Amino acid sequence: MQTDQNDVMEPINTAPPEVKEIIEKVWQLEKRRLAQKCFSHINDDILLIIKEAVK
Repeated sequence: MQTDQNDVMEPINTAPPEVKEIIEKVWQLEKRRLAQKCFSHINDDILLIIKEAVK
């Protein structure tokens, strides 16, 4: 089981810092939305996070 988890995490662990930042921000966004039971569309928020990261 641990090997499977390592396989899943490998792309994240080896990602460039910019990609890790995007992943972290999207994860935080999703966590907030779940805590608030907000199930509306998330695509616009994710797009904004990505646009900010590539500036």
